[in-house]
Amino acid sequence: MAIIPITVYGDKILRQKAKPINQVTDEIIVKIKNMLDTMHNAYGVGLAANQVGYSESMFVVDLNGVDGYKDFKPVVMINPEVLLESDEKVIYEEGCLSLPTLRADVERAEIIKIRFLDTDENVKEIEADDFFARVILHEYDHLNGKMIPDRVAASVKKKLQTELNKITNREVEIDYEITEK
Repeated sequence: MAIIPITVYGDKILRQKAKPINQVTDEIIVKIKNMLDTMHNAYGVGLAANQVGYSESMFVVDLNGVDGYKDFKPVVMINPEVLLESDEKVIYEEGCLSLPTLRADVERAEIIKIRFLDTDENVKEIEADDFFARVILHEYDHLNGKMIPDRVAASVKKKLQTELNKITNREVEIDYEITEK
């Protein structure tokens, strides 16, 4: 398949709400394979469609390289819908392939329940916790036009602004391809 340039902070598509997928076509399958290849190439653990310029409501997750997830199989979530978020919250430092040099503490639910379609158009419901839940919520945010800076206090976002400007202006050094300005 293909490795696609990753969209970065400032790219308009990252702020748009993803469009539901009515049918899993061959074109959608190719896009999913491209997303997995692109995510693996950038050493990511999750990637939403809009992070590679696609407008569809889908994301991929692969935690296989993360401690404690050695036997994890990649997951594709199409038209995901978070059904439940636990009251218990956890703060953890997050990064993002669309914010390549930025990291920030983000509060998220410890346990979630999510419904989605798989690539065979089967409806799935799973409960996820810990890091898996965090990655799902992070990618789900992307499909709704939200990013890490939207999940931190205004004072923290203000401190991050210089780095956000560098990312928007493509003044960062990273080892994977990003979109041109």
